[in-house]
Amino acid sequence: MKAVVYSKYGAPEVLQLKELDKPVPKPNEILVKVMATSVTAGDVRLRASDFPPLFWLPARLIFGLFRPKKQILGHEWSGVIEQLGSKVSKFKVGDEVFGTTTMLKTGAYAEYMCIPEHWSQGVVIKKPKQLSHKEAAVLPIGSMTALFLLQKANIQRDQKVLIYGASGSVGSYAVQIANHFGARVTGVCSARNIKMVEQLGAETVIDYKTQDYSQSSISYDIVFDTVGKTSKSAAKKVLKHNGKFVSTKMLTKESTELLLQARQLAETGKIKPFIDKEYNLENIVETHRYVDSGRKRGNVSVVVHHQKINEQ
Repeated sequence: MKAVVYSKYGAPEVLQLKELDKPVPKPNEILVKVMATSVTAGDVRLRASDFPPLFWLPARLIFGLFRPKKQILGHEWSGVIEQLGSKVSKFKVGDEVFGTTTMLKTGAYAEYMCIPEHWSQGVVIKKPKQLSHKEAAVLPIGSMTALFLLQKANIQRDQKVLIYGASGSVGSYAVQIANHFGARVTGVCSARNIKMVEQLGAETVIDYKTQDYSQSSISYDIVFDTVGKTSKSAAKKVLKHNGKFVSTKMLTKESTELLLQARQLAETGKIKPFIDKEYNLENIVETHRYVDSGRKRGNVSVVVHHQKINEQ
């Protein structure tokens, strides 16, 4: 099978397309034919070993001090079950599934992968029928992160919510999810993305290059930093008394419960993945270069298998 591997940290060029043996599922595993995956911020960070100075050494000890322990990246994915391990009972061959891998083991930059039916870190459930594989593949990380942090902030109807980085992956889901909860959303992004963020459901959009949101006369119930580029001290200037600041710098989690919520929102049309660009697995270096550029809007989808990719 084809797979993208990396044996050292660095620029996108460390990613190499190679031929590997097709994996065989253990008794508790499913063999998934990966139809699509994505390039997330986590994939880029692991590839480049781009961790904050205080966390650089602990992160390298976890993920590999001198070279990466996990040599196939790809954190979220969508695919079709091709084979079951002898102890698998939750799924059947032919099921269309989607979910996440772990940061330390299996990666989705491959034509096939084996993952456990039940596990403590990654999540796998049946794919939303309304979404194509390339759409489903970019749903898990951004939507679960947005759901977790908005729920952590105890979002309520009619609250005023400011979403910093509203045109990114987490931000694009956060705008839609906040609307679902009945909040009034202000998005912060660059001028070129204002129309996009308005279409996602923001009532007001601030161009961060020309206006400092922290100097606004409006007070907010929640300020959600979806890109880790603002601060609690800045947010406090516009937060109401007892207002909440949440950020992707905080500890978040992935869970079956959260992904089931995201799937239901997608199935009912409350959220829809925004795909900026679509690449093939063979072009993974170019894909990582694009994400590194900082110009990405929403999500970037990576098609692994083309057959049936557009089936709903």
